[in-house]
Amino acid sequence: MENFLFKLSIMLVPGIFAVVCHEVSHGYIAYKFGDPTAKMMGRLTLNPFKHIDPIGLLMLFIIKIGWAKPVPVNFNNLRNPKRDMIWVAAAGPITNFLLASISALMIRAIIQIFAIVPGYLSEPILLMLVFSVFINLVLAIFNLIPVPPLDGGRVVVGFLPNQLSIAYSKIETFGMIGVILLVVLFPSILSMVIVPPLDAGIYFLIGPDALDFLIKNTSIIRLGFLQF
Repeated sequence: MENFLFKLSIMLVPGIFAVVCHEVSHGYIAYKFGDPTAKMMGRLTLNPFKHIDPIGLLMLFIIKIGWAKPVPVNFNNLRNPKRDMIWVAAAGPITNFLLASISALMIRAIIQIFAIVPGYLSEPILLMLVFSVFINLVLAIFNLIPVPPLDGGRVVVGFLPNQLSIAYSKIETFGMIGVILLVVLFPSILSMVIVPPLDAGIYFLIGPDALDFLIKNTSIIRLGFLQF
């Protein structure tokens, strides 16, 4: 129980921040391209209570893939719906990649001053930042799977010629069912898709020297942050 509470204390803030920023970025880019729906509904805010889906938050800690309530976007309001949809959809994964990169830079900076900062202060911060890298990469990679209604699927719809894009977009309802079945019933297949780019991303962003330091000087292995 104590270990669970410790894990929760490390994962909660970066996990919520990752999914909230992902959704807000969709609404913000949609607003910039002409759709005020999210703004009018009060969803262009980092207030987590406006975004959190309890089931999605629970899944974040159980299977390490979670979600918030989707920010409403009316694609018909966009100035160029087909083209602008690409940017609206891509905004979520791009935001997650940026958050992962910023977190990795902060890890490297803190490691440089680790010797002069008390461990009871630096270790929790480092672990939260490592989880931030992990969960943001997971969300970005998962959402780039090219199946509607995931962001990657909507990006593909935006790039396809008109007739093909209409046909491909029609699989959105069934695509959501397929994604849920994949997550719940076939996690090993999902791991085969996510783990290789996830491992490469963590290794590239944090770096081998910093990872070696974290393994030797923190509880990162016991908390399982580097395992999907």
